[in-house]
Amino acid sequence: MSVTAQSEADTTPASASHRSAPLFLLTVGAIGVVFGDIGTSPLYALKEIFNPAHHLEASPANVLGALSLIFWSLILMVMIKYVLLIMRADNHGEGGIMALVSLAQRATTNPRTKLTLTTLAILGVALFYGDSMITPAISVLSAVEGLEIFAPQLESFVVPITVGILTGLFYAQSRGTGKMGIYFGPITCLWFFALAVLGVWNILQAPSVLLALSPHYALTFLAHHGFIALVVLGAVVLAVTGGEALYADMGHFGRQAIRLGWFTVVLPALALNYFGQGALLLAHPETVVNPFFKMLPGWLLLPMVVLATAATIIASQAVISGAFSLTRQAIQLDYCPRMDISFTSEQTMGQIYIPFVNWFLYVAVVLLVLLFQSSSNLASAYGLAVTATMLIDSILFLVVARGVWRWPVATVAALGVILIPADVAFLTATSLKIMDGGWFPLLIGLGVYLLFSTWRRGRERLALQRRDDSIELEPILDALVADIPQRVPGTAVFFTGSPNVMPRSMLHNLKHNKVLHERVLLLTIRVLDVPHVPKEDRVSVEPMRHGFYRLTVKFGFKDNTNMPRVMRRCERFGLELDPMNTSYFLSRESIVTDRSGPIALWQQRLFAFMSRLATSSYRILNIPTNQVLELGAQVKL
Repeated sequence: MSVTAQSEADTTPASASHRSAPLFLLTVGAIGVVFGDIGTSPLYALKEIFNPAHHLEASPANVLGALSLIFWSLILMVMIKYVLLIMRADNHGEGGIMALVSLAQRATTNPRTKLTLTTLAILGVALFYGDSMITPAISVLSAVEGLEIFAPQLESFVVPITVGILTGLFYAQSRGTGKMGIYFGPITCLWFFALAVLGVWNILQAPSVLLALSPHYALTFLAHHGFIALVVLGAVVLAVTGGEALYADMGHFGRQAIRLGWFTVVLPALALNYFGQGALLLAHPETVVNPFFKMLPGWLLLPMVVLATAATIIASQAVISGAFSLTRQAIQLDYCPRMDISFTSEQTMGQIYIPFVNWFLYVAVVLLVLLFQSSSNLASAYGLAVTATMLIDSILFLVVARGVWRWPVATVAALGVILIPADVAFLTATSLKIMDGGWFPLLIGLGVYLLFSTWRRGRERLALQRRDDSIELEPILDALVADIPQRVPGTAVFFTGSPNVMPRSMLHNLKHNKVLHERVLLLTIRVLDVPHVPKEDRVSVEPMRHGFYRLTVKFGFKDNTNMPRVMRRCERFGLELDPMNTSYFLSRESIVTDRSGPIALWQQRLFAFMSRLATSSYRILNIPTNQVLELGAQVKL
């Protein structure tokens, strides 16, 4: 499936579009998309803390300690770290690890430091895929498990129903989520309202649970339980998973809307519900098997299962869409091989569909459900990828704070002393789950990291090869035109990494066809480390002589790379192009492995395999196939 055309409005930066929308609507939209993951955590977080495998009794002291840990983790890891600090680091209004590493790289010119930052970015992206697989599985499964409370005889149907829901969800991705999206906000708002009401009702039955607001109970719990406290901390992290989505989706809704939604709706609802579950445990410790659904009166159980399922589907949709968006950014920045991308909306640039990523995630998610069978088992696999990503975010933020914003060393050091140990503690706690299922997201993350790093290194090596083999065009242009006097009608567009050298495709065309077109455009595409490039700055044209032109096109890493639309912008430079008489020449490189090369042989073979699978550039650039000529060339790494 090739890239489809977008309307002119699609190129409007997200940071500009969200400023024109009413804050109330943006906030409702943010609640529907941004907070879906963290908003469904009450379904399983507290239940997992008191999992029988942890050998932790649901005594009043333990309940208060666990609640205090959850509450202050939300305050430190989500509110302070992401809402108040990291969301300051916006790259032209955009957030996410790609935007953060782009900012961090501006803080240094040292090649080794830049390489380290790039490695962190690739690792963070890779770990996100592990998270995007587990979130749909554990969220939907935990919601459907409510049927076991409603009718125990339905227990054997939980896994099939979950797989059916997930199959429908992934199948619907190719159709786009725009029509469903208008319901996301209201449904999730209803979900948070229900969380708050249930919490308040149960807190009124045991008001002493509010004592857990004091951090004293969290610190006492950690001090008195030793290794078990570390194990429990690995379950507490389930309450903050999804916190990183606040920053990643900042470009869609804006910092103000996300912060408003967090402080007015999400944080109060989450806190009230967790404390409501704690109040229930204080009064009825036996409900520890599933405190969320045990909070409900019998008549409300089935409607709440339906609402919880809807909320978890929305949370899953947000993660899946995030995987599509992150993959597209990785392709733009050349961290990932090119893939077919379909734009499912003519109004919203962020709505895209990547078939390979979609079905890869689907297979992994269904495997997770079938392998682990229950949300409690899946909880053992959850958290490791998230905590590692959170640690990377903290490191990159501190680099930006000191290197870009020039915050005082003392301020940055103080933040580092607070953030890094907390991240390391959570990462250590979730690392204990490796043998119990944590290996799955870790294996996926390492696999994606291997693929991305191999692609990045191979592309850099190819760029060096092109530079070494390149021929400066300017000094030989007059002789070249004199030697090839035959000029044919039309325009030829040759892609080149440098506007000063002869493109490889042009060299092969001259060698075999021995003709030049009346107009020759040497096209250089640059993807900048900003989300969007303004339309007026996207194209520049520099006339040379003999009908040659240097054409530079700039894209942001979230822009739609629609070349036919971009080429029409050449008219403002007096360069009118007839699409029917314009031919695009691309070089299709065949990788030849070399045992003596600087890259390991297995990596060369992996890179060659990925290159063969990569979608051709003309499909990503949306160039009509009848205007493309691909000329092959062998390249030794």
